Amino acid sequence: MIVTKQGLKKLLSALCLSSLLTGCAQNTAVPQETAVPGETAVPEKTAEATAEPAGISSGDIIILYTSDMHCGLKQGFGATGLAQVRDTLEKAGNTVLLVDDGDAIQGDAIGILTKGQAVTKVMNALHYDVAIPGNHEFDYGMEEFEKVMELAQFPYISCNITKKDKLFLEPYVIREADGKKIAFIGVTTPLTMASSNPAHFKDENGNYIFGFTSSEDGSELFAQVQKYIDEVREKGADYVVLMCHMGNVEDDAPYNFQSLIENTEGVDVVLDGHSHDVDQVTMNNKNGDPVIRSACGTKLQAIGYTRIAEKDGTISAGIYSWNNDVIPSELFGFENSVSKTVQDVYDAMAEIMNVKIAESAVKLSIFDPVKKTSAGNPERISRKMETNMGDFITDAYRIQTGADIAFLNAGSLRDTIETGEVTYGDIMRVMPFSNPISVSEIKGSVLLDALEWGCRDLPSESAILMPSGFSYEIDATIPSPCTVDTNGHFGSIEGKRRVSNVLINGQPLDPEKKYTVASSSYLLYEGGSGLTMLDHSMVIMEDIKLDNECLIDYIQKDLGGRIGEEYRDVYGQGRLFITLPEESKN
Repeated sequence: MIVTKQGLKKLLSALCLSSLLTGCAQNTAVPQETAVPGETAVPEKTAEATAEPAGISSGDIIILYTSDMHCGLKQGFGATGLAQVRDTLEKAGNTVLLVDDGDAIQGDAIGILTKGQAVTKVMNALHYDVAIPGNHEFDYGMEEFEKVMELAQFPYISCNITKKDKLFLEPYVIREADGKKIAFIGVTTPLTMASSNPAHFKDENGNYIFGFTSSEDGSELFAQVQKYIDEVREKGADYVVLMCHMGNVEDDAPYNFQSLIENTEGVDVVLDGHSHDVDQVTMNNKNGDPVIRSACGTKLQAIGYTRIAEKDGTISAGIYSWNNDVIPSELFGFENSVSKTVQDVYDAMAEIMNVKIAESAVKLSIFDPVKKTSAGNPERISRKMETNMGDFITDAYRIQTGADIAFLNAGSLRDTIETGEVTYGDIMRVMPFSNPISVSEIKGSVLLDALEWGCRDLPSESAILMPSGFSYEIDATIPSPCTVDTNGHFGSIEGKRRVSNVLINGQPLDPEKKYTVASSSYLLYEGGSGLTMLDHSMVIMEDIKLDNECLIDYIQKDLGGRIGEEYRDVYGQGRLFITLPEESKN
């Protein structure tokens, strides 16, 4: 049978996404009486879509959860797809609760431009029951997060965030569903102090007033969580759900889900986020009892669920996955109660893109002001030499983070800022990728290797590392000494270096000294641009804010809303000196 596109739309609309809930689900079921401690099972379900597809039960309590949405309202399932999943489960006769595990309001332009409020409006339309703050809920500052909480029609909870040594939020909520009491307890990683901007947690005198219940061995956090587990059990909770923003990174111990489960008791299921994984795990708690841990990735690539069976109270957990690049509502053309809210917030964002945020006394460019290509277009020079745009952006990274130095790869520079009015849209066009900014500690010798790798393709366009807080020279008449590994990444240095005379704030680089460097997380610890020599450096502050957000804050807070004469020269401030072969100079 041949199904036309129009026919497919009608078919999906009729099925209300039932096929998604059966054909894309991953499930790990753990009956409490028979669970095998430490066993992990993630079998895939496959079923044909029918009037009542297999796998969509009736009469159960289903907790749907999201995590690390990072403004992905039009990615993965999308917000409209999430609503359709919820509606389908409810129409089948289930009682559905919807919760979020943090990092919802940051991660894209729609978050930056509205300080998270646009995403919150959509979450209201989705009728979330409860949410916890992840580390990135605080990226716009505590005052802005409090505005988000005022706007939210659902409570934010966390049992371990303090303000002046008192709980900042309610530690838990108890919801009744089908005669059962379900307690939700929030836990936010103490590593938030490093992964968000530390200044947000201080008063006007620079003293910390916010905390996350931390200690070297994690014992204070575990005791705090256990206190509220015991409290909700005393209040008659039939089921205890930990809503966590902890993650599965081994190096984050004791602040990961494994350590938390191993040091507590009385929890039925842990719904976790932060590390963007989709692992479905069952492991033993402090008393040797099995506990489910479920995670659902990022950007709504998956929707997590916990099902409490009506028949016998059995708990199971898993995810519904959507791996298509196009969200379901656009692919199949359906609308629901959330569609209009999503469209409204994006329409409003289009208006914000034209809002003036600053003035510029100069033109910041990635093009040569004189030279043209053979087609008569301005010649792009940002990947061959220093530019005022590169100086401006790296200064923003360094000054906003307080790092010793900063760099970015030349490929990150995407547009020009003209003299005069600067809008939000201008900044988004310059830095469209919304990469997070982090700070790492690296040795001088590692920085040298990174600089060599960045200029390896000169005199052709190259991923040169644009500097702030340091300067260096490149002799492109010398063949690049960089070798390449089997993956096309940095291998080693063999031969005479092109890079020389590296000065850190005017002082010669010390190969053995450690420097703090601000750059995109993509470069510092994700191996971006093949800079694998940075992979083992110590991350000091992780994913502090997005690159375009950093530029906006730099202009408004450090430059007083005006980009000044110090950036006038298109060819930069003399931080990068390049000697080219004679044949490439013309």
